[in-house]
Amino acid sequence: MIKIVFMGTPDFSVPVLRSIIQAGYEVIGVVTQPDRPVGRKRVMTPPPVKVEALNHGIPVLQPEKIRLREDLDQVLALKPDLIVTAAFGQILPKELLDAPPLGCINVHASLLPELRGGAPIHYSIIQGKEKTGITIMYMVEKLDAGDILTQVEVPILEADNVGTLHDKLSKAGSELLLSTLPKLINGELVPIPQNEEEATFAYNIKREQEKIDWSKTGEEIYNHIRGMNPWPVAYTTLAESVVKIWWATKVATNKSALPGEVIGIEEDGFIIASGNNTAIKVTELQPAGKKKMSAEQFLRGSGSFLKVGDQLGVSV
Repeated sequence: MIKIVFMGTPDFSVPVLRSIIQAGYEVIGVVTQPDRPVGRKRVMTPPPVKVEALNHGIPVLQPEKIRLREDLDQVLALKPDLIVTAAFGQILPKELLDAPPLGCINVHASLLPELRGGAPIHYSIIQGKEKTGITIMYMVEKLDAGDILTQVEVPILEADNVGTLHDKLSKAGSELLLSTLPKLINGELVPIPQNEEEATFAYNIKREQEKIDWSKTGEEIYNHIRGMNPWPVAYTTLAESVVKIWWATKVATNKSALPGEVIGIEEDGFIIASGNNTAIKVTELQPAGKKKMSAEQFLRGSGSFLKVGDQLGVSV
């Protein structure tokens, strides 16, 4: 029985860890990020992977920086035959990458070499892709650039958001890992180098990327909104206040209006002009300082002032 150290942090990693435990592999340790303060009350909260590991009685290490000698030595002391990572959140040093006899492999949520980096699920939707997938590859010191072992495609549906696609990819990653491990252990896989010329990147989302650009096409804005849902959530400005836009639909229009202009108000939402003839109907939003609500609730309450001709997206 080979000894595996698993490294991961968020919800995405949990089904991956759970699958190898349930399949009978010996997970001798789990490495995850430190507990972090969460929410307005800043409650110290363990990473989801830590909770899962402790539920199975697996020892957990939480290095602030795995490159630090003391933290690195703790992982090396476990002497794993294989390290499996999935959204761990830190770059592994070469000494650790070289230690396990079977190497270090990563479960990455894209069809590499496309969308290397920490936010591949977001970018696959924002960019309007019709498919993405899971890649299992050897880890190297360069970001998501190791040789590919196995891949599986996952379709992106028109109504998918980051949350739904996240869950599909996490499940696909779990299944692909279970089919990959026996072949890897038995030396049956031929690693395929990535084509560097085809590499694209999905770096972590920054605050300025969350803001909706109403001059873009309606299709691009729709993809932007669902590519930010349920986190970090797209936003715009209205009446000199920030408003988060949780959900919207596309609406064909022939009305002439400035991008960001309200061109229609209906009982269940309000319609905003974009940079082309596909307008955006906002159906779920969150005004500053308030809870998420339907557009219908908003229009009956704090948004009752809204009228056709009002402009969204004006800087505050």
